[in-house]
Amino acid sequence: GGWGAGRRVDHTDAIASAVLVAQTVGVELVVSSDAGHAPWHPGRCARLETVAGALVGHAGELHPSVVAALDLPPRAVAFEVDLDVLLDAASTGPLQAREISTFPVAKEDIALVVDAGVTAAALEAAVRFGADASPAGDVLEELRLFDVYTGTQVGDGRKSLAFSLRLRAGDRTLTAEEAAGVRDAVVAEAHRRLGAELRA
Repeated sequence: GGWGAGRRVDHTDAIASAVLVAQTVGVELVVSSDAGHAPWHPGRCARLETVAGALVGHAGELHPSVVAALDLPPRAVAFEVDLDVLLDAASTGPLQAREISTFPVAKEDIALVVDAGVTAAALEAAVRFGADASPAGDVLEELRLFDVYTGTQVGDGRKSLAFSLRLRAGDRTLTAEEAAGVRDAVVAEAHRRLGAELRA
């Protein structure tokens, strides 16, 4: 994997990396499939746009012919972003940092099973929306994808993506019921948007 022993990096990691770059400058990306864009592999390429529809770039797995021509490792992934477009879309004012809370963190790990064609970025967006829409309010401090699994346990054409959620309120200690409510809201939103199911 990308950090030593572990799972193999795939096209969803390239997409997530591009989304993270955009988030760093305060830009939200809209991710959609772009099956015919060279030099990426058909079916494993994402088109990256701003909310206003400006094309920022592409991300995904490189086409096998490109991998062979450049003598890259099998199933190499990459992303490209147009920094001029990205920075034009960025806020011209200072980014507002989140206030540091002195209250304790609550942690939830959630594994969601989706169709193999669903991108990590699309599922992450559903998870974020669900968490923010939960009765607990704006308590999602950090969201991290830590595992992607494909195999017999989830069935053909399906994959499991596991996320770690750090939850913290600025004005109180979250109760176990509030943390569970965030989890339930995340699962419900991911199911509504993408047909995701909670992995048993």
